[in-house]
Amino acid sequence: MATEGFAPAKINLTLHVTGRRADGYHLLDSLVVFADVGDRVWLDPEAPPGLRVVGPFAGSVPAGDDNLVMRAASLMGRLESGLVLEKNLPPASGIGGGSSDAAAVLRLLPGEAPAPDAVLRLGADVPVCLMRRNIRMSGIGETLEPVEDLPPLWSVLANPGVEVPTPSVFRALARRDNPAMPRPLPNFGSAAELIGWASTMRNDLEEPAVALAPVIAEVIDSLRAQPRCQLARMSGSGATCFGLYADAESAAAAEAALRAARPEWWVRAARLGLS
Repeated sequence: MATEGFAPAKINLTLHVTGRRADGYHLLDSLVVFADVGDRVWLDPEAPPGLRVVGPFAGSVPAGDDNLVMRAASLMGRLESGLVLEKNLPPASGIGGGSSDAAAVLRLLPGEAPAPDAVLRLGADVPVCLMRRNIRMSGIGETLEPVEDLPPLWSVLANPGVEVPTPSVFRALARRDNPAMPRPLPNFGSAAELIGWASTMRNDLEEPAVALAPVIAEVIDSLRAQPRCQLARMSGSGATCFGLYADAESAAAAEAALRAARPEWWVRAARLGLS
């Protein structure tokens, strides 16, 4: 019987670039939450070995050994397993799709969990996706501090259908030694308090990403223009952006309006915060 794993979208509510190591890796400080939309992975012991990719974005994902799903299976010593990936999230879009897929495989396959450094070598976002909860992520992605009692948020995710290579975004950064978030983080008694605080923080990759793909600014403006939007920002290195709304009804209305206005965009209402 096939077993299923969920690979939720990762959203960087904040993303501060605080430095760069001698080996070229950038240091980050980010408040990460996860959405109730994402990809799905199945382990089918009766299927032939390898990976089969289905779903709306299947054509954008290679099914060979370089796929993060297969690399995660190799790390678990289970390349003989039959895996199916339902690709619902746009690829290379700043919401951790491939990393979340790999993390789902690590959770799904039986066996001893790999060492943290081996997980990190799969990708900087794989460790946080493996934890799949509200997290303050720092360093190059290896330092993970759970954030308790974070209120859930209602959002709309929107991607204009352009891929923004992460290395190009980092190369376009004007400054790499920006201030970190405060320590400790405040206690947030409500979604309004969390959103108000997040609006004083940053995504330091947003400006260079917009310079490379100006349509990102259009996505942010479109989200912000929806009634009751309280914050609009880019996630990760782009090009997916999110708007935060007062309640589920406002997010659903914004999703419907954006889908009607920009049918070529990928747009999804989502609840953020799966802890």
